Amino acid sequence: VSTGKGAELGVLIKGGEALQRAGDLTTVVLDKTGTVTEGRPTVTDVVTTGALPEDELLRLVASLERASEHPLADAIVRHAESRGLALVRPEGFASVTGRGATGVVDGRALAVGNAALLADWAVDVAPLADAAARLAGEGRTPVYVAIWPGHRPEATAGALAALLGIADPIRASSRAAIARLRAMGLDVVMLTGDAWRTAEAVARAAGIDRVVAEVLPEGKVEEVRRLQGAGRVLATVGDGINDAPALAQADVGIAMGGGTDVASEAGDVVLMRGDLAGVADAIALSRRTMRTMRQNLFWAFVYNVVGIPVAAGVLYPAFGVLLSPILASAAMAFSSVSVVLNSLRLRRWRPA
Repeated sequence: VSTGKGAELGVLIKGGEALQRAGDLTTVVLDKTGTVTEGRPTVTDVVTTGALPEDELLRLVASLERASEHPLADAIVRHAESRGLALVRPEGFASVTGRGATGVVDGRALAVGNAALLADWAVDVAPLADAAARLAGEGRTPVYVAIWPGHRPEATAGALAALLGIADPIRASSRAAIARLRAMGLDVVMLTGDAWRTAEAVARAAGIDRVVAEVLPEGKVEEVRRLQGAGRVLATVGDGINDAPALAQADVGIAMGGGTDVASEAGDVVLMRGDLAGVADAIALSRRTMRTMRQNLFWAFVYNVVGIPVAAGVLYPAFGVLLSPILASAAMAFSSVSVVLNSLRLRRWRPA
């Protein structure tokens, strides 16, 4: 009955074990992009150093990012296409997990990503650091661009070319859903690979107090293990390939609807809607289900503690009463029916 009710609510639960564990949760760990936010970022700012015209710079960067599957890369490509820029196929594309991407476009080497990526290539981001801090404080993700004239990023002088600001709006329902989770007595943590200032700005807007930022995918698994080691029973909520290991490690992995197949496969619960309200619904349903199960067990034990001695003839010496086999069979059937009827009340349950 409970899993059927979950399906009505757009919450697919993979078996009774996940359903039971969800009722014991103390902490919910949320990914940022595509979970707290809409997962469809857009380019809002382009700050250049003047090394290249803006359209040419965007053409080169978008051509490189065409080979990436990251949501930020998609935002850059869509922005360039909206300006009618003709993109080309990049050469030697390489994705650097948690940092960005590198490659060659039209004979020029590019590095596009965070400050750590450019530091790997000895590029000084100080000229655009203030602009990056401003964008991060507004909840936007700063993406640095370095461009070299040759096929290899050997000369670092003048390589810094631009800073892109990318915004990913918070889902309209996220703040209310997070407030509901906290009202249920759950600790809410946002775990993301984004920069600290960006993550903190998004967390403030969403009503989340605790943030762990600038974490690589393997770091997410370690953070989940650390929380578990501290005695937390936790759910991890995410939608991307990078979230799959953390979903598998959590006591309950919850995959957002519209995410990757890998995340859905790793999750114990799959939300058919891209809405954090489904997380609260799943936990509330689990708690109500466990309460119903305890009621069933309690009344079944009481019923049998009373009924079995009567069936065994305990009343016969004093009252001459014996339970006929027909009545005993009817009583046993009624015991099962009463459990089923009590369980069916879950079909009328509605989340608060």
